[in-house]
Amino acid sequence: MDHRWPRDDAPYRTIEDPVKLRRVLEATMLLESNLDLPSLLNHIVDEARSMTNARYAALGVLDAEGTALAEFLTSGLSPDEERAIGDRPTGKGVLGLLIVDPRPLRLAAIGDHPDSFGFPDGHPVMRSFLGVPIKVRDRVYGNLYLTDKVGWTEFTRDDEALVTALAVAAGFAVENARLHQRAREIAVYEERDRLARDLHDTVIQRLFAVGLALQGIATSEAAAPVAGRITDAISDIDGTIRQVRTSIFELAESGLGRGIRSHVLTLVAELEPVVGYEVPVTFDGPVDAALSDTVAEHVLATVREALTNVGRHAAATEARVALTVTATTCRLEVIDNGRGFTEDTRRPGGLGLANLRSRAEKLHGSCTVEHPARGGTTLVWEVPVTG
Repeated sequence: MDHRWPRDDAPYRTIEDPVKLRRVLEATMLLESNLDLPSLLNHIVDEARSMTNARYAALGVLDAEGTALAEFLTSGLSPDEERAIGDRPTGKGVLGLLIVDPRPLRLAAIGDHPDSFGFPDGHPVMRSFLGVPIKVRDRVYGNLYLTDKVGWTEFTRDDEALVTALAVAAGFAVENARLHQRAREIAVYEERDRLARDLHDTVIQRLFAVGLALQGIATSEAAAPVAGRITDAISDIDGTIRQVRTSIFELAESGLGRGIRSHVLTLVAELEPVVGYEVPVTFDGPVDAALSDTVAEHVLATVREALTNVGRHAAATEARVALTVTATTCRLEVIDNGRGFTEDTRRPGGLGLANLRSRAEKLHGSCTVEHPARGGTTLVWEVPVTG
């Protein structure tokens, strides 16, 4: 017989045996101990088997997508039986039923259920079944499975209440472990991001400035006797800048994911052959944290279009990109010392200034072109951070 009951948000209230209730609470209190997650989950699955008088028990932890079992702990199987079974289940048949429909399930006979796949060769014969989802609030982390209730034909409603209470403890254990892991990953990512920013905003900018200064010296008459050595030094600086940029990209890509900062740096590096020289990029504000995906996508498109036009039409010898983000605004500046960027500045298949303005206006922002008194052009593209 298939027993499915409505969700019970207070499983402890239905446990009448004071000894079993105490054991459930003790298992829950282990969350405050220093036990590692596998040890804690093994304790919970052993307790579930013992308190329900089940011959076998298992605990399955779902993968990140919540569609299959990533881990499977067992209790009651001998080492020889474990070896005979072979590969651990991934969540098919009756085990998978709780994944797609996370409600407690009691069966008098597993094999009679229409979703049953049967047992593989070497697997012990199992008849009665009790499955309970491991969940915290509406997030399902896995399932507890009990089979073969000794001395009885099927598991009872009391057994279900006990295992549901233990599943609550297992759910909090898995959730806490994943939250701690995520916190550690974020800390590592933030440190890598800080190092990448320092490398770019400090080291590369200084190297770039030294290179420009040497280029100026190399053209003077006084430097003629050592012009070759100066040229070699400039080449070495260019090589060092490329190596540092490679390190920056590796740092950014080895974190939790690539933010807009990393994508902008990668794009600008890709466009250097088009522009004809290296283009320094500066960032200010919570660039990776504040921008929506939509705004980030338009920022990249604008950088690509603007720098391509600088390289092909501006006749500039210098250009730079500045991305500034505040709590409300994203401001992108593309600055060059060339002859200008106008409404007619287009490339075959390109977007042109009119389309860059259209992009900004769709995001409730603006795109303007300024011509400073010192010469050159400044493209200012400014939109709200949320688009």
